[in-house]
Amino acid sequence: MAERDPARLLIGALAERTGRSIHTIRWYEAQGLIPGVARDAAGRRVYTEQLVNWLELMERLRNTGMSVAQMREYTALVCEGRSTLKARHALLVAHRAQVTQMIAEWTRSVALIDGKIDFYGEWVATGTRPAREPNRSQSTAKTSTRRKPER
Repeated sequence: MAERDPARLLIGALAERTGRSIHTIRWYEAQGLIPGVARDAAGRRVYTEQLVNWLELMERLRNTGMSVAQMREYTALVCEGRSTLKARHALLVAHRAQVTQMIAEWTRSVALIDGKIDFYGEWVATGTRPAREPNRSQSTAKTSTRRKPER
């Protein structure tokens, strides 16, 4: 029986262990992102302990912008076995490069937001609009012929 076998989890126990909702787990399964889900004699889904870590990986990939199609591809490669190790490695290396690029973009964005926060903080504290806008890095600055509105 799945409830008593710690290596086999019913969906409620898997949800509790992973912090994901039953709905989320079913969505991942419907998308083909959870390999090897069996059913018990009563027709209930039975998950292995191994899927706890798998769901964590799937959520991290999704949260870092990997498309569902790429996640399906990765899942299919894993299901094919050792012969796909190079392909899996390449897929994750490419995704990591995209994530690293996004982190760099977000870091630049946070720096610009911090400058705006300081700008408004000075304006609020002094009651006078600061003489100039915070410096923008060249990589985030956009040239425009329009007059900038007062922010």
